[in-house]
Formats: sequence, C-alpha cells, structure tokens
Amino acid sequence: MVSGQVRSGRTAGGRRAGRDDVTDGGTEHAGADGRAPDRVVVVGTGPVATAVRAAWEDARAVDELPEQEPQSALVGADVVVLVAHTGDLALQAGPSPRDRQAAAVAQAQHVLAAARAVGVRHVVVVGSAVVHGAAPDRPVVHDRDPLPRSTDAPRDGLVAELVAVEAVVARAARRRTPLVTVLRPAALVGPGVDTFVTRHFEAPRLLTVRGAVRQWQFVHVDDVASAARFAVEHGLTGALTVGAIDVLSPSQVEAAAGMRRVELAPTTAFGTAERLHRVGVLPAPASELAFVVYPWTVASDRLLAAGWTPRWSSPECLDVLLEGVQGRVAVAGRRVGSRDAAALGAAGAAVALIGTAAVWRQARARRHG
Repeated sequence: MVSGQVRSGRTAGGRRAGRDDVTDGGTEHAGADGRAPDRVVVVGTGPVATAVRAAWEDARAVDELPEQEPQSALVGADVVVLVAHTGDLALQAGPSPRDRQAAAVAQAQHVLAAARAVGVRHVVVVGSAVVHGAAPDRPVVHDRDPLPRSTDAPRDGLVAELVAVEAVVARAARRRTPLVTVLRPAALVGPGVDTFVTRHFEAPRLLTVRGAVRQWQFVHVDDVASAARFAVEHGLTGALTVGAIDVLSPSQVEAAAGMRRVELAPTTAFGTAERLHRVGVLPAPASELAFVVYPWTVASDRLLAAGWTPRWSSPECLDVLLEGVQGRVAVAGRRVGSRDAAALGAAGAAVALIGTAAVWRQARARRHG
C-alpha cells in the first residue's frame, strides 16, 4: 500500500490473473466478444446499489425478492448483483439487529436459490471487508485471507449480519452454477453514503486510542461498482477485496479534515461503548468501534492483478466524504438538522459521545490545573 497523496487513475499492477484466479470462459460479456450484453438485475437499495446499477446500461433494479416465487423477479437475468452492504445507516433503523440479520440471511438464500432456478450465470454479492475484523496490529487484508473463527465473530450489528450472509454465500459457491463472487470493499464513500466511518467525521473530535496507528483507506462506490462489472466480465470468482491503492496517515487525515484528535485508552473507549450498548443507548456492539480506531486496509490483490484500476484515490475519497458531512454534527450519534436526526450511528455514536466527553474532561482539567 502506498501512503500519502496518490493521483487518481494511477495504474496499479499490470500482471494478468493466473488460471486459478479466472474461471473458464472468463472473457468479457458486454459485447466486446460479439455476444449480447448481459442482462443484469441489482437486488438491494441505498447508495451502493445505485452505483452498481449505473455501472451497467439498462440494469434492472429490485429492492428485494418476494417471498413467494422469488425467481419471478430474476427471469431473463444473466447476472445478479446482491447488495448486502447498503452503505446507509438509515436503512438499518427500525428492526432489531436480530431481525435485520434474519432478513438479510433470508434475502441471500432467496437470491441464490432463485438465481440457480432461472439459470443465472454469475452472482456478485457486495459485502464489506469488515468481516475480516480490525485490530491494532491488523496486517493488510488479502483476498485469500480466512475469516476469523466463528467463536471470535460478533453476534449482532452490521458485521455479524454480513458474516451471516457470507456463510450462506459460501455454501452456494460450492455448486457448479452459478459463478459466485463476493466483493469486500474498504470504507465506503460517495453520494448518500452514511456509515459508522463517515459518522466518525461528524463527531466533535477524531477519536483515537492510545498505542494504535490507524491508517486510512477508502473506496468510492463507483469503484465498487466498476469492480463488480470487472469481476463478471473477467470471470473472477471467490472473495475479492476492493479499495483505493493508497492510504492516508492519521496526520494527513486530521489536516484534511481540519479536526483535532482526542486520544483515549482502549479500555476507556471500548468500556464506555460497551456500557452504552448494554443499557440500550447504542444499538450496535462496542466491537464496531474498532473499525474507526484500528486499521483494516485491503490489498485488492486479484482485481489489480487482472488489470482493474480504481479511479479514486484515498485523498480524493476523503474529500468526497468531508464534502458529504459538511455542516453535519453528530453528538451521541444524533444528527442536528439532518434527515435522520433520531438515528443512532452505531460505532459512530460512541465516537461522538466518548470524544465529546473526553474533550469536556480535558477542558475541566485545564481550568482546574
């Protein structure tokens, strides 16, 4: 990974994928080989689904498959893209974490079964690299890295939901058809994106934890969409990480955001978040705080090796993120004057609350010092 300012569009990796990375018949199917363009159905809502639909001309949008005869929504499709990670916290409001997870698992089961029933050639599932976890010493995530053991995985929240969906997808991928690809993007940015990472930049201060250096990598939803299409056109299957080819240091992020940091001990940050979750202030587990204070950089190994190149660099993605949160203030995850002011922002709420409380404590200490 490159650190610092890297211009968008830089060529990253010229080596073509090996035979074990590309399935048989992995040529382009968008008309370049003389065949008719793929008929694509995108299942899901939110900014990620919007970007994916725009990547294919005439892609058909389906919010969710019906419980009765779900295959009817996919008749005629060659490619189906299931957007499991919507990129919009507002869409998670309402149902309990357990109900959301059950609904996400059921939707994945319906999509995969229906795709097989109507003869879909390729299914792409858009998840997130959060399934790999974040930690102070987290090495760069590579495509073939195994997921954490189930005993170490969270039991609720967005991460648990995506892990559960991937378990369904892994079982389906054992069959010969359809081809199955799982995209695991880095931290998302783009129009309408609202996640616990973007909420981090709406807090009064940037929360950091003592002893950890959190390098920042982002990916634009347009690049996630282009990666989905590239995977289909080149027959790439299995798990594919997706991210900008560069990373930013904490000091670069602070300078670009014009924000000061507040540093807490890990026990203070996570202990407070856990107590807030236990009493119902935070709907998500404290473990999700890890994704804004610890690194989870991805390598995009096989996509880059096959010739895919992201258009957006991490500095440019950060600019998009900062423009999107301009004028918003999140305190305890509650936005003032936003369209979802009552929505709690999972880990972002903990960031805002803990960061604000720490600033107040430091200010009082200076006054009485």
